[in-house]
Amino acid sequence: MKREHIFLLFTLLLTLLSFYLLYRILLPFLVPLLWAVLLATLFFPLTQELHRILKKKKVLSSAIMTLLVVLVIVLPAGYLMVSLTHEVIDFYHWLEGMIQAGNLQNLLHRIGQWGIVQWLLERLSPYIDFRRVDFMNLFLKNVQQIGTFLLNQTSTLLKGISSFVIGFFFTLLSLYYLFKDGDQLWLKLKEMIPLPSKERDLIIRRFKEMVYAAIFGGLCIALIQGILGGLSFWVLGLPSPIFWGTAMAFLSFIPIGGTALIWGPAALFLLFQGTFLKGLTLLGLGIFIIGMVDNFLRPYFISAKTNIHPLLLFFAILGGIHAFGMIGLVVGPLIVTLFLTLVEIYIQGTKTRKNLE
Repeated sequence: MKREHIFLLFTLLLTLLSFYLLYRILLPFLVPLLWAVLLATLFFPLTQELHRILKKKKVLSSAIMTLLVVLVIVLPAGYLMVSLTHEVIDFYHWLEGMIQAGNLQNLLHRIGQWGIVQWLLERLSPYIDFRRVDFMNLFLKNVQQIGTFLLNQTSTLLKGISSFVIGFFFTLLSLYYLFKDGDQLWLKLKEMIPLPSKERDLIIRRFKEMVYAAIFGGLCIALIQGILGGLSFWVLGLPSPIFWGTAMAFLSFIPIGGTALIWGPAALFLLFQGTFLKGLTLLGLGIFIIGMVDNFLRPYFISAKTNIHPLLLFFAILGGIHAFGMIGLVVGPLIVTLFLTLVEIYIQGTKTRKNLE
């Protein structure tokens, strides 16, 4: 083996080792760093404009931008989490009261007497022995388990408040320096990508498209639908509007069903209770307002900016949340984008080589 090859192999192994050690060093701070990078990317155009207005006084403009992020995003998010915690507890007590008073059991009994339900049971009876299934106890048990799970998750969230505060501090610290030196860091990172300029620009462009599609697309649609859903519940006097609005915001990422998985059963619940006006009003709001937001805005924000199929995007978001937590809302689609872009570069390179031959 030539001396140059030995030197190249040694350099490669040393580089890989240093990257691994760097990863181990940054691992405890990886999530705060990712949040800082995401927020810095989101506010980058505004940061550049503020640098220009303040005549490149980067220390002052970066401090102003960091404070702006706290006021615009962090404080409302903190208020939402506190309100959501209270509403989850209230919802759990409301559910327990409904079961203990027998109201939920009476409602299920009335639903079981409906003609369409009886017709469905008759058609399925040759295949399933319903006499052996106690639907009432099974449903009540599952409902109680869901309520207990939500209450336990809330308790876990409150116990982890100290780690959240620490992570939040590291996010703000990283965000300040990204606002201050992010443009220079970005140029160095571009130079480090070991690809020709054409392929490198393609990857960077796809990344930008996905970040803005995921933020201005998925997150904005989720926010709008969650607010509209919560307001609908609040106007109609339904319990826990913030809780159900937040649930609709998360379910808006599901391509099939989405927010209808919340407002649909809620409207049926109101109809079965006999409050027909409220039930029909919620049904109309869900179909013609909450649902229309998704139909009109999602193609504009997401389909026009990324080539990822909606089903693949859905699994990328859920898989990203499972692997990385809430930051996976963006990290998951970015990883899929990187994979698809590299496949596209490989296919284009293969076609070019065949044409040259």
